[in-house]
Order: sequence, then C-alpha cells, then structure tokens
Amino acid sequence: MTTIIAIVAFIAVALVGWFIAEAKGKFVTYNNNEQEKAVLEQNSRQIEQNGYSELNIKDVMRTIATTGYSAV
Repeated sequence: MTTIIAIVAFIAVALVGWFIAEAKGKFVTYNNNEQEKAVLEQNSRQIEQNGYSELNIKDVMRTIATTGYSAV
C-alpha cells in the first residue's frame, strides 16, 4: 500500500513541477540588455571573420572516424 502512495505522490510532484515549468515558460520573458546584445554581436562578427561554418550531418559523418576499433 505504501508503494502505491509513493507512486501517486511522485506523479503528483512531477505534475506540479511540470505545471510550474510550463507557466514560467509562458509568463516569464527575458530580454537582453544593451551590453549583452553588444557581446553577442561581437561574438558573431568574430565567428564570421574566422571562417566558421556549421556542419550538417553528412559533413560530420565524412569528417569523423566511424569505423569502430580500426579507427583507433
């Protein structure tokens, strides 16, 4: 009987936590201030200058070793 009560309590706590997280996501907003925006802009410019390009899954599979033990 105590196991059933524990499971029900666990589910209740999980649902309450889920509700709080969903409510926080809908009602609490975050906006970057000017200093954060400047840092983000500086970082993106620096990344573009260094020739960074995001890889898709085919590029990743081409460049990493996926042959198992023989890759070592």
